[in-house]
Amino acid sequence: MLTPDLLSELNTPFDITEQQIAFFRKNGFIKIKNILSAKVIAAMDAIITAEVNKLNNQQLALEERDTYGKAFLQIMNIWRNSADVKEIVFSKRIAQIAAALLEVDGVRLYHDQALYKEPSGGHTPWHADQYYWPLEGDKTITAWIPLQYTPLEFGPLEFSAGSNQLTKGRDKEISDDSQSFLEQALKDAGFNHVVEAFDLGEISFHRGWLYHRAGPNKSTQMRKVMTMIYMDKDIRLKAPENKNQQADWDTWCPGAVIGEVVNSPINPIVYPG
Repeated sequence: MLTPDLLSELNTPFDITEQQIAFFRKNGFIKIKNILSAKVIAAMDAIITAEVNKLNNQQLALEERDTYGKAFLQIMNIWRNSADVKEIVFSKRIAQIAAALLEVDGVRLYHDQALYKEPSGGHTPWHADQYYWPLEGDKTITAWIPLQYTPLEFGPLEFSAGSNQLTKGRDKEISDDSQSFLEQALKDAGFNHVVEAFDLGEISFHRGWLYHRAGPNKSTQMRKVMTMIYMDKDIRLKAPENKNQQADWDTWCPGAVIGEVVNSPINPIVYPG
């Protein structure tokens, strides 16, 4: 349960510096420590994990799944199933940081998703999220929130710094092919590969076109992560360029119109809000 003091923390502004905004502008990602307290993370863990356990319908054993299926359990738009999860997903603190980093006046929710990497779960291949999104422009950002201290053996998120400038490979959905193709393309382009542990309360933010991956979970514990995907509040829907973008339009932007602002009932403005 989220007590008034925990809700206050989730909705109190966080000081973002010009140096942090400049770092994000240059690199397409940033990790920021101490955004949330251990108490808030513990409450989020209990609330979100309960919903993941309730909603997860993965029946196959790890060894029977493909690369994507081995990478994580993925549960989306949990906020629509739980009032407490909605309070978390609509956090003004996290949305305010996202807007500041994107250098926009406000952000809408695209959708949330829990990404739980099981013990012995496989690697997450190199990919860029925005391949899946029927959105104009690049004013999109994902907040990646670990629900525990996340050392390297847990498979934390890894980034190719500045790779949102690379257009090569933007036609690759997440797969073994994207892993091999992009690994070489990113190496050839000379982008810096950043892989570090995440402290408790540390959150990363990355652009939709930034290439990123995660290693396997070599621990005996579940790697629990909650994410929120935000977009500029004035972003417009574009005509889908692949079947995945069509599926995303149907699922995450129902009723939105090509060429118009994505203002469906499930894409509310969460900051300023």
